[in-house]
Amino acid sequence: MIYLGLGSNLPSSFGDRIANINFAIELLKENNIKIIKKSSYYETPSYPNNKHPKFINIVIKINTTLKPKELVAIIISIESKLERERGKKNDPRTCDIDIIDFNNKVLNFKHNNLLFNIPHKKLIYRNFVLYPLLELNPRWRHPKSNIFIKDLIKKITDKDKKSILKIKKD
Repeated sequence: MIYLGLGSNLPSSFGDRIANINFAIELLKENNIKIIKKSSYYETPSYPNNKHPKFINIVIKINTTLKPKELVAIIISIESKLERERGKKNDPRTCDIDIIDFNNKVLNFKHNNLLFNIPHKKLIYRNFVLYPLLELNPRWRHPKSNIFIKDLIKKITDKDKKSILKIKKD
């Protein structure tokens, strides 16, 4: 099972935040990636600066024969096509795609001078990943710690539990 997290908190020339996510999904399909299942769309405050525009996030379950580095190359090209500018860390962006889980493996590698950790090191704190992922797979376990997703959600702060809003079921 491969899970990707997609997010957007800025419009692009392709449309609003949801349109950006939907266009990214279409571009994934054009690159030998089959979409198996999609979560609802969730809105959360921007982190760490909640003065930035709110994010829309979704998690998708995919199937592909691509290797992790090949998938990353496609993700980066899709983010670029959707007008993502890589400025400072946590800056607002039109499109952000993260590999949440790649066949339950723990992977660390570099691609184009960017470091990739799969699963993402801060995944366990991110309501915008945990809630959509729970929706897709309530039995999911963290590949490194082997902790069930429901137990990870119990550990996030009450503030984070209250700050996420399901806005649209697709």
